Amino acid sequence: MKVSVPHIVQYQGSKRKLAPQILQYIPKKFNRLIEPFSGMAAISIATAYQQRTKEFIINDINPDIISVLQSATESPNTLIDAYTEVWQEQFTFNGGSEAHYYKVRDDFNNGERKASYMLYLLARCVKGSVRYNAEGGFNQSPDKRRNGTSPQTMRNNIYGISLLLNGKTRFYSKDFREILEMAKTGDIIYMDPPYQGVSNVRDHRYIAGLSYEEFVLAIEELRKKNIDFLISYDGSLGDKTYGADLPSEFNLIKINLNAGLSTQALYLGKKIETIETLYVTPNLLKNIRLNEEVCYQSELIFV
Repeated sequence: MKVSVPHIVQYQGSKRKLAPQILQYIPKKFNRLIEPFSGMAAISIATAYQQRTKEFIINDINPDIISVLQSATESPNTLIDAYTEVWQEQFTFNGGSEAHYYKVRDDFNNGERKASYMLYLLARCVKGSVRYNAEGGFNQSPDKRRNGTSPQTMRNNIYGISLLLNGKTRFYSKDFREILEMAKTGDIIYMDPPYQGVSNVRDHRYIAGLSYEEFVLAIEELRKKNIDFLISYDGSLGDKTYGADLPSEFNLIKINLNAGLSTQALYLGKKIETIETLYVTPNLLKNIRLNEEVCYQSELIFV
């Protein structure tokens, strides 16, 4: 029986489903994987599952996301017990599970930034989608159709992630440029920055924005160090394209990955394919191992 790659929660924007396509451009063995915009670190987890490297740097500007990942990796029992407690409270809370969610959210925003609270909010909120208000408070609503991931399922996934990453990973919550400065020859960097459409201003999906110009400058500095990297950067939905291409003088390979049907479009009764763009340094193209399942999903474009 094939064992699934563990994941903590359904997280909007996660590259978990795209990981098989992305990993085909990553060497079978290399020194270290660096994720400066980790989210829930789907690529690091998938890479560790395939035992391609034994060292990881996982960073996200959102310290609450890093708190969840680090706790899951280094203190799995503590996080599982705390999550189980808060998850079970919703069934006995005066006012019901929805009122309980808002109580946890209020406590979290008022200073109780517990990893278990963040995990519960992620597991219980609509579409697994992080949302913040102008003051930086978590403000996503609960999914009224479900009670969030059960403690048993959460336990299995957290233990799996801890087994893969514990003792191999350094966690940070820094500006991505500080993380890029740590890179050395032999490292592979995977970047999944905020979408360009929301990058110039603080957006409710992100703790902080990122301008196209400053990102391009950072990539240029990285290229000077001759370090291989991959970048997930916008894409298209049907006939609509999002974001400007990265500069052609970078000589990156642009790859269109088929991310499947748009969930939002399906809600509207439409079937529209989502295409996500992946840029890779030319040196990584030699690692490609297209199989029958992945081949039809990927389109290479030399820019």
